Amino acid sequence: MGPKEAEAELQAQADIWKYMLSYVDSMAVKCAVELRIADTINMHGCPITLSQIVADIPDALSPNVSYLKRIMRLLVRRKIFTEHHPLEGGDTKYGITHLSRWLLQDSQMSLAPMLLMETHPRLMTPWHIISHCIKDGGICFEKINGRAIWDFASENPEFNKLFNDAMACTARIVMNTILSEYKHGFDSVGSLVDVGGGIGSGLAEIVKSYPHIKGINFDLPHVAATAPIYDGITHVGGDMFHSIPNADAIFMKWILHDWSDENCVRILKNCRKAIPKETGKVIIVGVVLQPDGDGLFDDTGFVFDLLMLAHTSGGRERTELEWKKVLKEAGFPHYNLIKIPALPSIIEAYPK
Repeated sequence: MGPKEAEAELQAQADIWKYMLSYVDSMAVKCAVELRIADTINMHGCPITLSQIVADIPDALSPNVSYLKRIMRLLVRRKIFTEHHPLEGGDTKYGITHLSRWLLQDSQMSLAPMLLMETHPRLMTPWHIISHCIKDGGICFEKINGRAIWDFASENPEFNKLFNDAMACTARIVMNTILSEYKHGFDSVGSLVDVGGGIGSGLAEIVKSYPHIKGINFDLPHVAATAPIYDGITHVGGDMFHSIPNADAIFMKWILHDWSDENCVRILKNCRKAIPKETGKVIIVGVVLQPDGDGLFDDTGFVFDLLMLAHTSGGRERTELEWKKVLKEAGFPHYNLIKIPALPSIIEAYPK
């Protein structure tokens, strides 16, 4: 074995170790979020010591500072926190970074609720049986939890809140980008249905920016029942597989990736019935996979595809050609793909 081959072999071993244990990163970040470490440091307005962090941990009966130090050591290495060593001795202080700002639970622009949902035991256990589902068939989440994720949420209020909070936080982040990048996309829309709009936070941002729009937030009854009141928005409970309220346009953010191609066609056909044939449009916000892409979010798109495999009943992320096929089968022969600086893209679909 030559020097280059030996180096490649060693690198391969190091990579396998990294992939094998990458869950440790997720669990360490989850620990930091549950202890509100980023919020505590941010509240102080400057780097603080471990003892200061521990003092602000709620309900800490007998805190183990040595454990926390080891967690922080890894998170500093991952650039989630900074480490400051005083020149004249004293305790090490920890500060926040651009990464940890996305973990602030007191911030409107936070991924903390999404992280807490994705690392919840109910969503982690399906990953352990993917190989069994490949061999024997079946839906991962349903095999572990006994029912589809939507039914499980409807029967478990605590999980339902966790799920809704996660969807709301991603809605705020994505909507912030859409409203700044999707120029004039809502100008001619008088009424807009947000299909699968959760508790309505995403639609609320649209109506706030376009107050002429009559907003209809449409989701399953148990979701719509928990939605807060927003100006200009009506909450409607129902089933998108049966019918969708009529409007000038329909908005769907991260909905179709939850479903198989066959179910997507069913949903889109109902969308087609709900909008004017001549002027209506469906605005889809979803991942468009780039098989050879090296963009900022391209790799995450493929990770999301496996999230759909683990957590949904046939859901998947799609390439542009796969999107085109689904849209055409549903009666949308024309579409416009708009890339934005975010994980998903925007697809405008037209029935004519």
